[in-house]
Amino acid sequence: MGFGGISIWQLLIVLVIIILIFGTKKFRNIGGDLGNAVKGFKKAMTDEETAAKDQPKQIEEDADFAETKTAEPAEEKEKTADKS
Repeated sequence: MGFGGISIWQLLIVLVIIILIFGTKKFRNIGGDLGNAVKGFKKAMTDEETAAKDQPKQIEEDADFAETKTAEPAEEKEKTADKS
């Protein structure tokens, strides 16, 4: 007994008929496409995880950049005032 009342022999016969209709090249293409889809999905999941881990770090870097950006004009004003 096989899957849900279907025997192994019935599954093999169906598989042979499908191979005769579509050919083996089509199955290789489908397998490759399916493999690439799984790889892309895994890569997207790991990219999201690393982005989530790096997000707090990015916020801190942005805050540091904002502090230095606002501090520079004040320093430049002092330098220009000293030169005058």
